[in-house]
Amino acid sequence: MRATETKPDGGAGLRPVAQTARIDSIDVLRGVALLGILVMNIQLFAMPQAAYFNPTAYGDLTGANLCIWVAGRMLADQKFMTVFSMLFGAGIVLMSGRAEARGESSRLHYRRMGWLLVIGLLHAHFLWAGDILFLYAVCGMLVYPLRRQPPGRLLVLGTVLIGIASALSVVTGLSLPYWSGEERAEFLTEVWQPTPEMIDAELGAYRGEWLDQQPVRSEAAFEFETFVLIAWGMWRAGGLMLIGMALFAQGVFSARRSFQFYATLISLAIVIGLPVQGYGISLDFERGWPAWSFFLGMQFNYWGSLVVSLGYIGAVMLACQRPALRRFTRPFASVGQTALTNYLLQTVICTTIFYGHGLGWFGSVERVGQAGVVAGVWAAQLIASSLWLRRYRFGPAEWAWRSLTYGIRPPLRRVITPEPEQRTP
Repeated sequence: MRATETKPDGGAGLRPVAQTARIDSIDVLRGVALLGILVMNIQLFAMPQAAYFNPTAYGDLTGANLCIWVAGRMLADQKFMTVFSMLFGAGIVLMSGRAEARGESSRLHYRRMGWLLVIGLLHAHFLWAGDILFLYAVCGMLVYPLRRQPPGRLLVLGTVLIGIASALSVVTGLSLPYWSGEERAEFLTEVWQPTPEMIDAELGAYRGEWLDQQPVRSEAAFEFETFVLIAWGMWRAGGLMLIGMALFAQGVFSARRSFQFYATLISLAIVIGLPVQGYGISLDFERGWPAWSFFLGMQFNYWGSLVVSLGYIGAVMLACQRPALRRFTRPFASVGQTALTNYLLQTVICTTIFYGHGLGWFGSVERVGQAGVVAGVWAAQLIASSLWLRRYRFGPAEWAWRSLTYGIRPPLRRVITPEPEQRTP
């Protein structure tokens, strides 16, 4: 006797994508990216914001802590956000194509992005200011009309958009000598090297109760949703989404390209991406981490991260081409299928550990300890996601998002019915 899954119709367009219809390699890559994002986000959960950009602003930066920081900058910083943004663009093409085949209008996409924007606002202002969902929702609305452009045009346009944020940063950095002393001092203290009093105020806020955190959290979230969105976020994320659309159209995310193609991506990451980033880090330490590092020094990682991200894509696709590795890739696919739930869950877990309404460890855990938290969250999410999907079709957040989008609650629980036994005459 074997079990088969029944697929009750939850309404037009509401049925989940059948397992056989899913592109497993995309789920795996999304899961890897979602877990990898925590390597950098953990610093924002655990330490004052300035330490994310300037590692000398807070905490120990010697020995093992230095090694952890360098590894994070080289292997994680902007890499997994890059992969996730590309996949978001690929998802727009994939889902819009299926929706159009069912006769649904483009309003469905904007309704979906609208609800993601609401979820992002709630997440940012009530849980954690480092939210990325608001940015993705805005960019998802902006790039949607371009989804049918030829892949070559999407690649060029995406690269141009990414370059705009870089150009804005470079121009600002080159203008630094012409800033007034007051303007330069204000930037240094607010963004790059806060005073001890400012650090103490941030520590006090996040070590306090939820209401104590709220003003600081909302102020930081609003800045990201306005100034950072215009100066950096929509150019970088929007450009990456367009590139993701192009790569999806060319079969890159479906593990359909050759071994040589994916091996080339890995080689470029090793030969070009990592050395460029390493050179940038050496300049930062050589110059003593001045404000130059924020605007100009960051460019080495800004562009090098694109190449390293392609290397990650190549490695994951090669793994997905090997049936023998499926038992290792399957848990990552489960995380990828429940990415929104796991992203929000990372916030709940980490704010409970570090903020005052939980354990209150904010500013007290060095980078080595943060790496331990990351490893623990990874293990929990890999196991929990696999177990959850044995019984349920979606993650809880995915189910809520889909329900809000369609206005009808799709079935959540999997219904397993046994097939009749075959009797031999």
